[in-house]
Amino acid sequence: MPTILLVEDEPSLALIVQDSLESRGFTVDFAADGEAGLAQFRQRCPDIVVADVMMPRLDGFSLAAQIRRENAGVPILFLTARSQTADVVRGFELGGNDYLKKPFSMDELIVRIRALLARAQPPAPVPETVPAGPLTLGRYQFDYPRQKLRLDAHEETLTNREAELLKRLHDQRNQVLERGAVLRELWGDDSFFNGRSLDVFITRLRRCLKNDPQVQIVNVRGIGYKLIL
Repeated sequence: MPTILLVEDEPSLALIVQDSLESRGFTVDFAADGEAGLAQFRQRCPDIVVADVMMPRLDGFSLAAQIRRENAGVPILFLTARSQTADVVRGFELGGNDYLKKPFSMDELIVRIRALLARAQPPAPVPETVPAGPLTLGRYQFDYPRQKLRLDAHEETLTNREAELLKRLHDQRNQVLERGAVLRELWGDDSFFNGRSLDVFITRLRRCLKNDPQVQIVNVRGIGYKLIL
């Protein structure tokens, strides 16, 4: 079963969450603050990180930012009592993949963990006898199976969700990619918080593509997005 790194400074909540996850067969590594969580992450290389936001020594947002500098793909789920839109958006901008407001049910937490783990699975390998060439986006070369975006000598590694979103935009280039369909396919539902997460991922892809002004991702108000090449 996957390994979960749980970073939570409330001992009673941490014990409940750890016991509940382990009873479902997960392996759980626990850390009581952000610095200990970062050390555990580097040592254990977990499959997913579940972290509180408000913690001593290193808060959850700072922990996520550091993890993202070292690992682009591991899913990060925030647990927090903070529900202001600005906090939610900041969490996604720093590399978070999901956001669960306290108090929460263990069933909902487990469903979200499983969904994130499923989305984080790497694409099926391309058979060697059928090599897949990179997709062209203006001056960029997008190696979808390897989740690499290259411009000249510079290569950037995308997260699984960034790669999936860019692939869909490319497949429907110069056409509208419907927002609700993307949310249901990649996030599981089209809730408000997932919609804000999608907006953050679109912003991140725009930054990745900013060095070729001929490549643009534009908003189609009330409908979705369009990749213009």
